[in-house]
Amino acid sequence: MSKTFNVAILGASGYTGAELVRLIATHPSIRIAALTADRKAGQSMGEVFPHLRHLDLPRLTAIDAVDFAGIDLAFCALPHATSQEVIAKLPRDLKVVDLSADFRIRDPEVYAKWYGHEHLALDLQAEAVYGLTEFYRDEIKSARLVAGTGCNAATGIYAILPLLRAGVIDPEMILIDLATGVSGAGRSPKEGSLHSEVSEGYHAYNVAKHRHLAEFDQEFTKAAGRPVEVTFTPHLLPQNRGILATVYVRGEPEAVHKALAETYAGEPFMVVLPLGEAPATRHVRGSNFVHLGVVPDRRPGWVMVFSTLDNLTKGSSGQALQNANLMLGLPETAGLMAAPLFP
Repeated sequence: MSKTFNVAILGASGYTGAELVRLIATHPSIRIAALTADRKAGQSMGEVFPHLRHLDLPRLTAIDAVDFAGIDLAFCALPHATSQEVIAKLPRDLKVVDLSADFRIRDPEVYAKWYGHEHLALDLQAEAVYGLTEFYRDEIKSARLVAGTGCNAATGIYAILPLLRAGVIDPEMILIDLATGVSGAGRSPKEGSLHSEVSEGYHAYNVAKHRHLAEFDQEFTKAAGRPVEVTFTPHLLPQNRGILATVYVRGEPEAVHKALAETYAGEPFMVVLPLGEAPATRHVRGSNFVHLGVVPDRRPGWVMVFSTLDNLTKGSSGQALQNANLMLGLPETAGLMAAPLFP
């Protein structure tokens, strides 16, 4: 019989924490041994998330009350700027997958520029592996700390990184027009996330200053071997889940499509649609799948590349579980092959 690994979810009362619980509930080799949520300590997970009432789960506790002896891996689903201090106090032999932004940026100066404060765990930042599984699989397998990507960043990177590596697009002409669901803003009450503020509307936000630009710069510059800066405009969709990126690039459609198809051949969660077909968020909802499409523009030399994923699953918690599987020596797809929800 295969070994069962014990995990803790720190920050289980947020959307990503609940999504981790939902996914791990059917995992054949992982058991949830501890759940934390400081403000809701003492409550059951079913009280906080009634859709999880059927599960036999530990009660929520404060992080300080968790006995990490016997815990093999911790998922850290805490707010940005909180994770780095918490993770610095965890046992050094504990494997950690962080879902926040705290360890995504390799350069401490770049992190301070985009997040407005100095990093408080520089030694950990130096060892963290960027959690884009399909491109850092080997490093993730041997990592102690994996930094989950931004959901918007992952959506854009999946579409563009293979094209820069293959040299089939102009690095100076990359425009990303992206729309994301409201759950990406988290569960904490915010005026801008109220139903009456979001429904029946569509608007751009954080124009020219979204923090995921730092991830684009980091990953695209590395792939191209030269500085690459993109134009990125995120928009808020009046729906709960899902991200769709429309990327405009200079290149030839057949070469762009071939680069994506060859890069993702054999990847269990990556689906490249036939040339000329565009994806939809509803076809990946609640799943760990990414759908990519390539459509020729009417102007010769321009191509539209589409990328869609579920921000809470492949964009965050599903990606985290995929990486945890690798870190624990388990099949990468374990607990993640459920089909998307439809309709």
